[in-house]
Amino acid sequence: MILVAVVPTYNEVGSLERLAGELLRLDLPGIEVRLHVVDDASTDGTAQVADALARHAPSRIAVLHRGTKRGLGSAYVEGFARALADGADLIAQMDADLSHAPSALAVMTDAIRDADLVIGSRYVRGGGVDRRWGWHRKLLSWLANRVAVRVLLNLPVRDATSGYRLWRRGTLARIAPAVNVQATGYVFQVEMAYLAHRFGCRIKEVPIFFRERESGQSKMGVRVALIAARELLSIRGRQSRETAAG
Repeated sequence: MILVAVVPTYNEVGSLERLAGELLRLDLPGIEVRLHVVDDASTDGTAQVADALARHAPSRIAVLHRGTKRGLGSAYVEGFARALADGADLIAQMDADLSHAPSALAVMTDAIRDADLVIGSRYVRGGGVDRRWGWHRKLLSWLANRVAVRVLLNLPVRDATSGYRLWRRGTLARIAPAVNVQATGYVFQVEMAYLAHRFGCRIKEVPIFFRERESGQSKMGVRVALIAARELLSIRGRQSRETAAG
């Protein structure tokens, strides 16, 4: 089987080479791991590092260059399409900053044997977050997952904002994010989980430890949080219209 890890990047020069090395060294029985980097016009040399990595391992690393910074959601949509076109059986989502340990894919690939989507969760038993996380990030994450998502969407997932996921090929094809997903920022993760639930997909959560990034800067700020809140309300509005229609 082929597992493609789709990793969006924007100014992650300090972590990309290490991430690629850890991914390609994984020993998953019967599974070949590949990496697709989707770079949003980084200004720190990330794209050049990605190209160099691809030259050294052209059969396992691919780079998609985007001319402008167009957002996390659209980066994943393009990355998914490329992974499916390249024959991926399993598609992983993960951050480029090493907050998601590649080694967790061993547990996730085992869990997906009887699931359609596996979410690496910080909020199930055994999961957790780095103590270095700022209180404001912990509060935003708690409000999003334990209040907003549960109340607004009635989504039975404990960590709907997690960016560490493993999808079956057929599940992504069924959801068709290029057609059905409208969120472009961090709420993309919530909308994808919501659609998976709505379409009757089997969702499993496995515990992960979310590490604080070792280099670069977090993209989560007040402006990003406000955009996320607006997109979440938009999903709720569409859900209400769909319920009323049938």
